[in-house]
Amino acid sequence: MKVGGIDSQTIEAMVAQLKAAAARTHPGVNPVQTPAVEQSATKVDFSAALKSSLDSVSAAQNKADQLSQQFTMGDDKVNLSDVMISMQKANISFQATVQVRNKLVSAYQEMMNMQV
Repeated sequence: MKVGGIDSQTIEAMVAQLKAAAARTHPGVNPVQTPAVEQSATKVDFSAALKSSLDSVSAAQNKADQLSQQFTMGDDKVNLSDVMISMQKANISFQATVQVRNKLVSAYQEMMNMQV
């Protein structure tokens, strides 16, 4: 069955890869669990995860700004490559955040347009 250009076998293969990766990072956890066991696992609050992600993006931007100011003031401890790398990291994390926001808005609009 095709779902949005991706067939269900491809989706199942991706899920299997994710479970295998999770098993490698958490060796004591069984990747194939029953739904009852999955519900008893710790639940992650979406708003807390989103706030944590936004805080990390903000921290990256603040660090890049701070390094840029230090370099501009002539601090010998900060070199240009560190400034440029931190600025690129901040830019990439910000662009990823914008893309996630766009996907969330798109999903929200799609849900609102559904007929009940």
